[in-house]
Amino acid sequence: MAVPAIDRALEGAFMSSGGRRTGSAAAKARPTPRAHLQLAPEEQPFEFLESKVQIPVLRPGTVSRTVLVNRLRATTTIPVTTVIAPAGYGKTTLLSQWAARDSRSFAWVTLDDRDNDPVVLLRHIAAALMRDKPLDPRLVDALRKPSPAVWSTAVPRLAAEISARHPIVLVLDDFNVLRSRAALETVAALIDDEVEGSMLVASGRVAPTLPLAPLRASGRLLELGAEEMALSKREAQLLLRATGVSLSDARAKELIEHCEGWAAALYLAALSIRDGEQTGRDLTRFGGDDRYLADYFQSEYLSRLRPGPLRFLRRTSVLDRMCGALCDAVLEDEGSGRQLEKIERANLFLVPLDNRREWYRYHHLFRELLQRELAEHEPDLVPALHGRAADWFEAAEDEESALEHAYAAGDTDRAAGILAAIAFPLYYSGRVATLEYWFKRFERAGLLERYPAVALHGCRIHALRGRTEDAERWLDAAMRGRFSGKLPDGSRSIQPWISVLNAWLCRKGAKRMLADAGAALAGLAEGSNWRPSALVAQGAALLLLDEDEQADEVLASAAACAAEHGSTETQVVALAERALLARKLDDHDKAEELAKEANELVTTSGVEGAPARALEHAATAQTLLYRGRWNEARACLTAAQELLPYLTIAIPWLAAQTRIELGRGFITLRDGPAVEELLIEIDDVVTRIPGLGMLAASGEELQREADAVSDQEGSVAGLTPAELRLLPLLATHFSFREIAEQLYVSRNTIKTQAISVYRKLGVSSRSDAIAEARRLGLSEHLRVLVSDKE
Repeated sequence: MAVPAIDRALEGAFMSSGGRRTGSAAAKARPTPRAHLQLAPEEQPFEFLESKVQIPVLRPGTVSRTVLVNRLRATTTIPVTTVIAPAGYGKTTLLSQWAARDSRSFAWVTLDDRDNDPVVLLRHIAAALMRDKPLDPRLVDALRKPSPAVWSTAVPRLAAEISARHPIVLVLDDFNVLRSRAALETVAALIDDEVEGSMLVASGRVAPTLPLAPLRASGRLLELGAEEMALSKREAQLLLRATGVSLSDARAKELIEHCEGWAAALYLAALSIRDGEQTGRDLTRFGGDDRYLADYFQSEYLSRLRPGPLRFLRRTSVLDRMCGALCDAVLEDEGSGRQLEKIERANLFLVPLDNRREWYRYHHLFRELLQRELAEHEPDLVPALHGRAADWFEAAEDEESALEHAYAAGDTDRAAGILAAIAFPLYYSGRVATLEYWFKRFERAGLLERYPAVALHGCRIHALRGRTEDAERWLDAAMRGRFSGKLPDGSRSIQPWISVLNAWLCRKGAKRMLADAGAALAGLAEGSNWRPSALVAQGAALLLLDEDEQADEVLASAAACAAEHGSTETQVVALAERALLARKLDDHDKAEELAKEANELVTTSGVEGAPARALEHAATAQTLLYRGRWNEARACLTAAQELLPYLTIAIPWLAAQTRIELGRGFITLRDGPAVEELLIEIDDVVTRIPGLGMLAASGEELQREADAVSDQEGSVAGLTPAELRLLPLLATHFSFREIAEQLYVSRNTIKTQAISVYRKLGVSSRSDAIAEARRLGLSEHLRVLVSDKE
């Protein structure tokens, strides 16, 4: 980001020959300003910070980067541009000037650390687009869900929204803050979908970790680096002139060359020279390294401030964003709002974050310097300042910021308490990446045993994401730890939390799983967010032990409890379990009703990408198969297969059960290879975790059914699995082309397979093939599709 004072000096010198454009010439030079939609927080369709999606306001007096702006305006066929340079090169200023003068629409996001969560990133990009015109309701619906399906829904719909708005320029400023793989892959996916005339711009201090090599090789990437961003001689002279410094040509040339076009360094040098002229002191040398800049700030600027303003700057540097009320609380003083206004008027490197001039931040370099000054002069005060910031943010119900400051204060007890309190709400809202960021910080600091509540939340996330070793390690750490204090759910002991996870991880079989779930329910507070998980574990354990009637009652309670707590993923599992149980008991209407409820819940609440949804897919597929809707069933089974890598032995009962139910669906579809793959995985689970009750027997039964299907298929005139899948469709009115569309193959493939079927059955027509198939006892192969036809 450009230093604000530099912005002011750089912008206003939009002069062709030393004077400002006026009249019609100025009107022709700039497009008509676009109106932007601003929403009050209560009107926002999903959570985002308005200040992050506003294009920075150009200050009067900033030198125009005309050459670069014109170059960018003329770039209409290149889909990606990177602007990479150290702080103080005017990256944001350049992009703001470009946005003001280009006829294309601009969507702008100033990134911060929270955007490493792909859900946060997607919501802010969508919010930036929304400032130009309303979003597609389907995109709004996808992003407002508490747990958006990032890859299957949100990213494709956002990409479609961008494509529909071309030509448009999407600016992601401060790109260097993006470090998470998920966030970077999200941006990469948007790059893949860029349409001609539109552009994605990544601006930051370091080269972005994006797949840019193919674009570079094909000439479809524009890269502006420090060399391109360096001020030209003319621009540097305008900057010096804007500061009021009078230098000889030789001296100006020397200074420009010494600063190598770095706007921040040149501006600081000009300030020093101007002050030297006023005091009779001269500056003979100016260095561009960070250490020298810090020395300059200290000796030439900070040392000239009165103690009061200096203390204000130094102590508020603990804040990454600030407003008057927050500064008052942190400093235990009054009048901070007026102080911020004075600092902005004095161009003390303060950046406004909103049009109301309520929230600000310091320029990064300036803040880093102030933080160093604070650590050197008042190190004992730093924890107290962060602690007061945590108090203010917690009172303002901004728990995430409170967590950040509590941790920075070294108050890990408080930080752990906040994290344990917000873990479930963050998870329910789809902020898994944010949670994992904090879990990793506690792990790296070796704090898991000290804070078992944090370790248990981390164990839960690891287990639900299929990370077996991590889940076990975090659970072990929690069990070794000692907890004393108040739990956020009101439980008197942490042991019930441990029992819930012991039940889900089910390392000692179904009977112990049932006992652990019962112990958890006995010890948890009535309103605990852990109760839905405990009830599901109890119901699932009863299923494994063939206690079907009692299991259904418990699972019904689990679904209701989960709905009350907003635990959608747990509610879906409970409903799917009940649907599968109803099918087992031949209550097909009830099974269909429960599966439909689970499916609708997934669709409306946005947990499409949750791994546990695979069980809902299995339940839905089986109801569809019963109704003869085999194409829809196959789509469900295939979708479930994509989630199986996340359903591992970390939660063995769910991993094995889901695969068994999917296997039953593939048996009905006569998909032997799919069943065999599932059987291998089922055998691995039941072998490594003994005592899983009826799951072992169900796996053996599935193996026998698969063997029977294989034997049958092998004896049917040598028909291949693909030909057997085609056979029932030959009994319908569908043409070869329509059959091909349903099976996702070409018409020629279907024609070739049909001819092969005729030859092997010794017939010459579709009707004769069906008659011969029935004579050979293949009615079971025909049943599903014939019922679909009827």
